[in-house]
Amino acid sequence: METIITSKVIITTAIPMLTAVLIMLSKNKPNLREFWSIFGATLTFFSVCTYLPQILAGKSFEYTYFILYPGVNIKLHLDGLGIMFAGTASFLWILAGFYCIGYMRGLNEHAQTRFYASYALAVGGGMGVAFSGSLVTLYLFYEIVSIVTYPLVAHHQDEEGYDGARKYIVYLMFASKAFLLPAMILIYVQCGNLDFAAGVMKGIFPANASKTIVSIAYMLCLFGFAKGAIMPMHGWLPAAMVAPTPVSALLHAVVVVKVGVFSICRTFLSVFGVEILSKFGLGIITAYLASFTIIVASIIALTKSNLKARLAYSTISQLSYIILGVAMLTPNSITGGLIHIANHAFSKITLFFAAGAIYVATRKKDICELGGIGFRMPFTMIAFGLAALSMIGVPPVSGFVSKWYLALGAMDLKNNILLIVLLVSSLLNAGYFVPIFLTSFFNSEVNLNNEDTGILENRPLIAFMVVPLFISAVISVYFGFYPELFLKIIKVLVGS
Repeated sequence: METIITSKVIITTAIPMLTAVLIMLSKNKPNLREFWSIFGATLTFFSVCTYLPQILAGKSFEYTYFILYPGVNIKLHLDGLGIMFAGTASFLWILAGFYCIGYMRGLNEHAQTRFYASYALAVGGGMGVAFSGSLVTLYLFYEIVSIVTYPLVAHHQDEEGYDGARKYIVYLMFASKAFLLPAMILIYVQCGNLDFAAGVMKGIFPANASKTIVSIAYMLCLFGFAKGAIMPMHGWLPAAMVAPTPVSALLHAVVVVKVGVFSICRTFLSVFGVEILSKFGLGIITAYLASFTIIVASIIALTKSNLKARLAYSTISQLSYIILGVAMLTPNSITGGLIHIANHAFSKITLFFAAGAIYVATRKKDICELGGIGFRMPFTMIAFGLAALSMIGVPPVSGFVSKWYLALGAMDLKNNILLIVLLVSSLLNAGYFVPIFLTSFFNSEVNLNNEDTGILENRPLIAFMVVPLFISAVISVYFGFYPELFLKIIKVLVGS
């Protein structure tokens, strides 16, 4: 793979940070503040897109800021894995920018400047993770994401908000300090550097690496990247549901959890490598851990009547599909896992956007209260239904593509247990999504008071929310029919 040395990568990662500054300078001008949010998101997305032709041609981009210590570099590197995450996150930021206008104004939320600035900083941290060229750089941006999202989780500034935010930050900070820092020390001692390998299949460990050290470092990384929410490191995610719905969308689809699973995938492939994970049997162990999370989180989701809580446990389950795919270590399974980073993002943001639109319009949170809402908000619930089909894995929506390749990976391994996990989990997905859709159209009509009805009829604000969520749902269908772009990126990546 040819590597292009360019400082251009600095500009792309800096755009969201500069956007946050412009938002704060415009705090007394709401329209301008919201313009900067959308403009910064659009500029970030198009900046990421400029790398795509050369990435598809098998090239990568790199720039070293400085050397902290021999083998410990602060550097940026963009390849196929990074551009898939960065492109998805930056595009969804555009949709979220419009959605937030309807949501924040519809509920007359306080501290909107802080909200928009923190949102931009969080995406900036996510861009930094996507562009990281070394484990130490990844760690620094990973921590930035944790810090700047704390004000978003605690946005309501009430007792529930502070409790949820405290659990969120303690969980993530403890895991990163207690697990990731020791892991980096072990990796450096064994390998002599913390840079990612040029290809994603070989890793950086020498052929004679100690199985004990590799295994310990590997498990520390798996659980240290707690944003990946593999059990038992998942407790922060339901706690963070106290945040406003756009923040939940950011947490579950755009940045936070995707930073977690991206970091795990990057570390698996570019630090440890497929060969050594297979040699030491670490991949199959991780596959069973991910399978446990998939099934248990799905069962818990079935018990939740609160819509956001059910979506939260759905996220925990769906993230482990990504980890499962990479952990199976076959070309098909890795393809299924990596493509689910994007497919899950478009579908899950649709689901959370829909939940937020319903709340703004009706102030309803529980599924049993949503009877008849499908007739009052048909576009919202149709989009919700399409995204739910993607989560279940029904063709032709994009989630089917992910599960198809995951199933092929399980068959490549001739592992019937993992194949059964995929099939059973899809049935469980249907079990907790289908009742929501049926309730919205076939149960008795939801009762709205005068205040709620007025909000529902405030069409400009509702449109700011419904149009983005419908677009993301349609894109989920599009990538179900035409997944070639992501498949080409992954093919170049895996073949590098």
